[in-house]
Amino acid sequence: MDDKKPMLEAAANEEARDFIRDLVQADLARGQVQSIVTRFPPEPNGYLHLGHAKSICLNFGLATEFGGRCHLRFDDTNPVKEEQEYIDAIKRDVRWLGFDWGEHLYHASDYFQTLYDWAEHLIRAGLAYVDDTPPDEMRAMRGTLTEPGRASPDRDRSVETNFALFRDMRAGKFANGACVLRAKIDLASGNMNLRDPVLYRILHVAHPRTGTQWCIYPTYDFAHGQSDALEHVTHSLCTLEFADHRPLYEWFLGHLPVPARPRQTEFARLNIGYTVLSKRYLTDLVRRGIVSGWDDPRMPTLAGLRRRGVPPAAIRDFVRRIGMSKANSVVDLAMFDHAIRDHLNQAAERRMAVLRPLKLVIENFPENHVEELEAVNHPGNPGAGTRRLRFGREIFVERDDFMENPSNKFFRLAVGREVRLRYAYLVTCREVVKDAAGNVVELRCTYDPASRGGNAPDGRKVKATLHWVSARDALPAEVRLYATLFNRPDPGASGDLDADLNPGSLEVLSGALLEPSLAEMAAGEAVQFERLGYFCPDLASRSDALVFNRTIELRDTWAKVQVQS
Repeated sequence: MDDKKPMLEAAANEEARDFIRDLVQADLARGQVQSIVTRFPPEPNGYLHLGHAKSICLNFGLATEFGGRCHLRFDDTNPVKEEQEYIDAIKRDVRWLGFDWGEHLYHASDYFQTLYDWAEHLIRAGLAYVDDTPPDEMRAMRGTLTEPGRASPDRDRSVETNFALFRDMRAGKFANGACVLRAKIDLASGNMNLRDPVLYRILHVAHPRTGTQWCIYPTYDFAHGQSDALEHVTHSLCTLEFADHRPLYEWFLGHLPVPARPRQTEFARLNIGYTVLSKRYLTDLVRRGIVSGWDDPRMPTLAGLRRRGVPPAAIRDFVRRIGMSKANSVVDLAMFDHAIRDHLNQAAERRMAVLRPLKLVIENFPENHVEELEAVNHPGNPGAGTRRLRFGREIFVERDDFMENPSNKFFRLAVGREVRLRYAYLVTCREVVKDAAGNVVELRCTYDPASRGGNAPDGRKVKATLHWVSARDALPAEVRLYATLFNRPDPGASGDLDADLNPGSLEVLSGALLEPSLAEMAAGEAVQFERLGYFCPDLASRSDALVFNRTIELRDTWAKVQVQS
């Protein structure tokens, strides 16, 4: 991880202001806060996805930009769904994205005793009560957007009774779901969140950190704001769906002896075309085996993006470009793709690989003769140096680079047509060899010995340059081509997300051939397969065989022509 990059990007944010940065700057200028404290508070019930990256970059980026600090806090209040695996994955993903919380790692479970004491404080003030109403009845009694809620028969229990019952809940004397602790606020409020929300529920489940110490757990709404206050968070930043929760957030802060009063501010969550960022649905895809796991390269999780080879700097740059808004909108997937290509184009060295090999025999090239050619590692970076390629009589080219009956706009190999082999020679196709089924299995060609390096000695024009690999020393590999997981830009618009899954989101090519230098690449390292796209060795490959994942395609003009025609 390059520690300097997030700092440089934070400096770049000064040029791309938004309402949150303006708010923070104004608070500092007025002296309302002396130093900003933000937090990224994931619930450890799944892996982080691209939407979380927006929040991570915002919270950690603000702290860097304004000289404050950002906490990583796990809101671990529901042990039914939370696992250590998710905690470890979240830490790994935040660090991979380029950020570190230093000594400021916290958990809502750190505050379980304090939260319990504050629940008793509300009971003592007559602002909380134990309710035995069955969950379905309680839900119905909360009313609707047009009808007020109805009071539970338990709402007027005495303080003494509520104390005794709540302590019995804490002591484990009741079964799951037997009762809850509710705040006594306003059953007629137009905001459903203020209609006596649940503060504690009974869960006889071991917690990843506290074990069986507790059998009652605070709800997210009760724990979240108080955790912010205990950590002296100055700016509690969350997505727009929590705007209706803000009055409850502030009610708790106003009725409890909290040491600080954070301010909640909402921003638009990330919505991106062809992508679903619902943790619930992503969890379902993993559990049903629709994808291979949380790190499946088709998933929008940070683990999946990392395995696909997306640079963390590209994600940070994407978040910076889209900015912060108060209104929800859908970001074109092309913006994310552009950020990925922009970074990989600068960082990835070039190599040659043939994904769907077609044998090409140069009949007038001496048998058993091998030449060494010099190839550039990166055309835009002379410092990347060069490498040596072996060239012989038999090579492999891409099957898509040959057409028996070419159209007017197809300039690659065809019988009688001359093309350039990258770094090598000009060759002309003379004959096609087919198998018994009529499939093209080999091309017979001749080369111009005076065209070494791919330059015509007489200056004649050649319209196509092809990549290739040597038949003598090419390495076999499996290459996985990934497309979007969904086949429409607005998945689920029809009401059925599964119906929009893309059956062609993964294509596995088991017969690909690579130039030998690719055997030395480290897992996850980016490379451009010339003319094909950006790839990386698979991080999770469990065999000695070479496995490469396609990160993203190059712009393909011919593919666009085919679609248009």
